[in-house]
Amino acid sequence: MSETRTVSPGSNYQKRLKLVFAMTGLYLVAEVVGGIVTGSLALLADAGHMFTDVAGLGLALLAIRFAARPASPTRTYGFYRAEILAALANAVALVLISLYVLYEAYQRFRDPPEVESGAMLVVAAVGLVVNVVGLLVLRRGANASLNLRGAYFEVLSDALTSVGVIVAAIIMITTGWYYADPILSAGIGLFILPRTWTLMREAVGVLLEGTPADVNLAAMREAIAGVPGVTGVHDLHVWSLTSGVNAMSAHVVVQDMTGAAETLAAVHRLATTDLKLAHATIQIEPPGWEKSETHL
Repeated sequence: MSETRTVSPGSNYQKRLKLVFAMTGLYLVAEVVGGIVTGSLALLADAGHMFTDVAGLGLALLAIRFAARPASPTRTYGFYRAEILAALANAVALVLISLYVLYEAYQRFRDPPEVESGAMLVVAAVGLVVNVVGLLVLRRGANASLNLRGAYFEVLSDALTSVGVIVAAIIMITTGWYYADPILSAGIGLFILPRTWTLMREAVGVLLEGTPADVNLAAMREAIAGVPGVTGVHDLHVWSLTSGVNAMSAHVVVQDMTGAAETLAAVHRLATTDLKLAHATIQIEPPGWEKSETHL
C-alpha cells in the first residue's frame, strides 16, 4: 500500500518566514551601526538578539526546505527532524546570547558609560516596529510548528529587548541616570531565559522520542482495545517526527486470526483518521504471542 507523505505544518508558513527574515536582516545592519555609534549596551544586546534572529530564521527556512524532501533508503522518515534541530539550535543560541548580555550588564553596572540616548531611542523605536510586524506575521505558525515557535520566540525576545532599550533611553534622556542601560539589559536577559528553556526542553523531548504532550497514551490504548476483534494491546509507542506529525507503533492481539485483515484495517483507520496520526505501524498477533516479547 502506498503512503501519502505528510506535509510538515511549518511548510505552510514559509512565505511569512521569508518576509520576516528579510525585514530583520535589513534592520540588523542599521542596529549594529546604531549600537556602535551610541555606545549603548542595551542597543547592542538588541543587535545581538537580532543577529540570532537572522541566523535562526534562516535556519528555520533551511529546515523547512529539508523537511519537504522525500524519504530515501537512508532517511526512511525523510528530513522531518531538521525542523526540530533548528528549534534546538535557536534555543541554544538565545541562551548563550542572554548569558552574555547578563555578563556585560554586570561589567557596565560597575562603571556605566555615557550613552547617546536620543539616537538610541530612535533606533530602538524602529526596531520595535520591525519586531511587532514580525510577531504578527509569525503568530499563527508558532502554534503549528516547534520550528516556527523557535523563530517566533527569537522575534519576541527582540521585541522585548527593543521595549527595554526604549525605556532605558527615556530614563537616561530625562534623568541622566546611565545605570538604566545595564539594569534593563539584565532584566531582558532574565526574562528570556525561562521561555527559551521551555522551547529547548520540548525540542529535546522530540529528539528523545518522548510521548507528545497532546497525546493521552492510556486513552489511545483504550480506543484501540475497543475495536471489534481486539483482545489486547501492548508495545504501544507514540512519538513525534516533527511538530504536528506523530507516529505510532503497536502490537494488537486478536482472538481470531481469520479476521486479522479486517481488524488491521479498522485499527489503522482509527489511528490515522480518528487519532490523526501521520504514520501507524500495527502488528497483529494471536493470543499468547506477547509472552515471548520483552516490552509489554
